[in-house]
Amino acid sequence: MNKLIPGLIFFLLLLLTACGGGGSSNTNPPPPVTVNANVAVDSTTNGPFVLAMSTSFQPAEWDYQFFQNVPSATTPLGNLNPHHIRLQGVSQGIPQTSPTTWDFSKLDAITQPVLAVGDQSPEFQVAWAPTFMWSNGTAGGTLDVNAFTGYAQNLVRYYNTGGFTAADGPHVSPAYPNEKIAWWGILNEPSINHIADANQYTQIYNQVVPAMENVDPTIKFVALELCCGSESWAQTFAQNVSAPVDAVASHYYSSCNQRDTDAQLMATVPGFASSVQTIYAGLSTNVALANIPIWITENNVNADFNAGNNMSACNPGQTFVTDQRGTSVFFAAWRPYVFSQLGKAGAQALYHWDFDADAQYGEVDFNNGNKMLSYWVDYWLGQYFPTGNGNPQQLLLDSTNSNTAQVEVLPVQNADGSVVILVSNHAVASPTDNNGAGLTANVSIDISALGSFSSASELVIDSTTSATAGPTATPITAASPINLTMNGYSVAFVKLVP
Repeated sequence: MNKLIPGLIFFLLLLLTACGGGGSSNTNPPPPVTVNANVAVDSTTNGPFVLAMSTSFQPAEWDYQFFQNVPSATTPLGNLNPHHIRLQGVSQGIPQTSPTTWDFSKLDAITQPVLAVGDQSPEFQVAWAPTFMWSNGTAGGTLDVNAFTGYAQNLVRYYNTGGFTAADGPHVSPAYPNEKIAWWGILNEPSINHIADANQYTQIYNQVVPAMENVDPTIKFVALELCCGSESWAQTFAQNVSAPVDAVASHYYSSCNQRDTDAQLMATVPGFASSVQTIYAGLSTNVALANIPIWITENNVNADFNAGNNMSACNPGQTFVTDQRGTSVFFAAWRPYVFSQLGKAGAQALYHWDFDADAQYGEVDFNNGNKMLSYWVDYWLGQYFPTGNGNPQQLLLDSTNSNTAQVEVLPVQNADGSVVILVSNHAVASPTDNNGAGLTANVSIDISALGSFSSASELVIDSTTSATAGPTATPITAASPINLTMNGYSVAFVKLVP
């Protein structure tokens, strides 16, 4: 599928984490080697766990027909319980086509169905200005900030206040007044999209946001959309922003090169958490932003894409190859590992890039809406960790883990006294594996400090899980220790009920 690079409109992504090395493809069964982890979960709580799952769309000419072709896809989308679904219109999904003309047809082919799904409160990323607002008339150069401000105001009018009238006539959202857009993001990955520096971005933000707020005082704003090692922008922004800020966003991908090995990709994950902590530290230099939540509004395994003629966008001269690890069993270990690390670092939303796509990116197949294994990983993360969608707060439990290098453990306590323990087996079988199978992990979980439970269940997503039907929870004995045998890359969710 012809799809733009995630998070960028026309320019090459330079990843936060290094993209290098690589190994030959190896999808053979793992050798008969196992890893072991001894885990003990304590009754001591370590603060709230507030990470909510969500997903994304990029309305444009290559995917706007998705809901027209697969209208039933709103059901699996809604079942994800997504938190403020992200909409990032680009290319022909940008509705202002000239200084005097507008065309919302491609944007709204995606936006209108999304408005009625999930929490019915999507986040609209005003990611890119119409091309005529740039000094070179295509995509880049110097931005006409006054024109961009007026464009952003008209988007708010269109969706939230009954529309506007341009030279080509009136424009109003078909969903108005029943459905509006409360959350708005200002530009996308500005550090690599023709914004000179954090000071220039902040100046734009300080002009555009109050103007949008004048149109609708109820709306909220997501700032920065950081990427590619630009965490330092957070401190500059914090020290100079005067307009309202309701969330700050960042993006994380493990690679931009399909040749990178499984081990290289897994090794990037702790860096995501470290980046979140750096951003929080930068924001804290302004007391007013000290408690602003960080949202990870784009996340997936590989950010590369076909730049044309089957050539890699990130690696000129290299043939583009779809990275199946975005939907294979690799993802069943990688995404829960990411989820746990980011949640422990204090991130409050994690967005999949993106919902309707191919085997590298999608939760469902763009062509037919069929679910992929990635869908079930995200679905069950949302089911077991539903914070952020009006559910009671979860508390992070203290734990010890003898093998943090290969097994990730995330235990939380629910308001009703039940406990959920996520276990991700991300042990790599060989340093050269690329979309390999992983290693078997024997995990022993000591829950004796938690007291007694009346019942327990286990749900596993691994290489045997049906992408069509998904996994099913099975009862297990609610006694300590709980012993898990995890066959290769996988995630297990253990739930204990008082």
